[in-house]
Amino acid sequence: MKRASLRLLHFQFQKFYPKSSISVFSQDFSCQFSSLSSIDEHNNNHPSNPDSRSCSRTHYLLFSSKPRHSLNNPSHNLSTLVDPRQPSSQLSSRQRKLKERSQLVDDFEAAKTSDEMIKAFQEMEAILDEKELGLACLKIGLKLDEEGQYPEKVIDYANKALKILDENGHDSDLSLPLAMNLQLLGSASYTLSRFSESLGYLNRANRILKKLEETIDNDGFEIKHVLHAVHLNLANTKNAMGRREDAISDLKICLEIKEMTLDKDSRELGNAYRDMSEAYVALLNFKEALPYCIKATEIHKVELGTNSVEVAHDRRLLGVIYTGLEQHEKALEQNQLSQKVLKNWGLTSELLRAEIDAANMQIALGKFDGAINTLKGVVLQTDKESEDRAMIFVSMAKALCNQDKFSEAKRCLQMACGILEKKERLSPLEVSEAYMEISMQYETMNEFETAISLLKKAQMMLEKIPQEQHSVGSASARIGWLLLLTGKVQESIPYLEDAVERLKENFGSRHFGVGYVYNNLGAAYLELDRPQSAAQVFALAKDIMDISLGPHHVDSIEACQNLSKAYSAMRSYTLAINFQEKAIDAWRGHGPSACDELKEAERVLQELKVKACGEFEEQKALPAHPVRRRSSRSGVLVD
Repeated sequence: MKRASLRLLHFQFQKFYPKSSISVFSQDFSCQFSSLSSIDEHNNNHPSNPDSRSCSRTHYLLFSSKPRHSLNNPSHNLSTLVDPRQPSSQLSSRQRKLKERSQLVDDFEAAKTSDEMIKAFQEMEAILDEKELGLACLKIGLKLDEEGQYPEKVIDYANKALKILDENGHDSDLSLPLAMNLQLLGSASYTLSRFSESLGYLNRANRILKKLEETIDNDGFEIKHVLHAVHLNLANTKNAMGRREDAISDLKICLEIKEMTLDKDSRELGNAYRDMSEAYVALLNFKEALPYCIKATEIHKVELGTNSVEVAHDRRLLGVIYTGLEQHEKALEQNQLSQKVLKNWGLTSELLRAEIDAANMQIALGKFDGAINTLKGVVLQTDKESEDRAMIFVSMAKALCNQDKFSEAKRCLQMACGILEKKERLSPLEVSEAYMEISMQYETMNEFETAISLLKKAQMMLEKIPQEQHSVGSASARIGWLLLLTGKVQESIPYLEDAVERLKENFGSRHFGVGYVYNNLGAAYLELDRPQSAAQVFALAKDIMDISLGPHHVDSIEACQNLSKAYSAMRSYTLAINFQEKAIDAWRGHGPSACDELKEAERVLQELKVKACGEFEEQKALPAHPVRRRSSRSGVLVD
């Protein structure tokens, strides 16, 4: 999208430079204009190429209206134009200046690197008018951004352009360059981790583009190109700020633009569907991710063939999604199909990770011996100090844990940690994720102190990565849960409260993960004899679970029973009985598989009814209070 923006500006730039006073340009212009129909015809035969289509339509948009400069100005007499064959000595002073100016602009336009462009700009800066100066600065900024090396220099040139473009805000011809400039500032600010500034620039660019869309009288293809770049940057920025739920809406707009501008079977559209699927996977919303990934797979199969690398990548993602949906057989099937293609293409690194994924799927299916054999074969393909080998040891430990071979599992985890400790500075994200996975294995073996220690280590590393605040929230949630489990209730509360805030910011207040943390936080409050606080968070947990999982899900029923406990602790037995009865109705819906849970829930209900009767009898036994009335004269209460 950066390249498309640079090309769009090229035509805007030509529009404002008065090179039309040179006859050569008049010929070039006629040629460009007359070739539009053939270019459009060519693009209609290749609709999946958005860049070429953008070029031709931008030509038409910019050159079909009359430029403000001398091209169509009748006062320009042909005798004033420069004949390039005429010797310089025979040119008038004015003609020499025009020729010099034209040459400088040609040098600027022909520059292939940012250094060449800046050098040409410095030579012609003094002869540019204000609008030309703004567009030239923008073009340099876009080139620097395209090269991706100097975000500070990008911001310098973009700020110069912004000042000029803002001052000429009344000029509708500059609205699109202004939006492009704001997008450029947003992109550079994001690169420098100035996320709030980035959001400000991008939101303003979006408002300008929306107004342009309402006023244009063509299909707005150029605007859609820039709008796509703006929303893609907005999604990246919001993700970096932890606003992952908000970022999804921007990615959807990007996808809608591609659906409008690309052929329905184009490879690029297939990639866009896969990106959308990955965004939902990051939110752990596997149900929403599945249809997008299936669309991506179907498009890539048609365009590239069943045995293409793109289809292999789609299948690997499908494996992750089916795993998240606990459809492990389907996950393993997709993984195996992916492995065949990766093997055929000789993609060793991707194949290795796919084989590790396959072992984890086998573990989920209870095929522990098969998983261990797979991992024993894979480990021989890795370097002794590689992260891949560490992850193989982690997966092997998981399989051994499930077979209750704890001493062997611990040896695998110790070897994994020994490798990972050396990689902490080089790969903090990958290592922290591995530590979190290892902590789960120690948790399975009831080694809670070690699990908590690893989680705290991972959390400290993740805190330094702005884009990983959701992972910090997940680590806090698990630390809080383990502290609660080990009786350190007071110590658990800050971690759980921190987890709630971080996860709400990243996944939205209605995400089921937030509901789980509320459930644990309520349990901690109840342990500390704070039933009112417990009831508040249990009620929030129940609302979230009912919406995200459904009222008959096991975790939703547990939230309902927890709410009943909180009201019972507050001696609000009527409410406690009401929620316990709802839980019983939900358990009945599970049939014979929930027989034990139903019996326990009915036992608790009977206890609540006994307590409620005792409370009623106790109230009856209390001495009656004399009726107090207010004196009609003084307003004083009297017996």
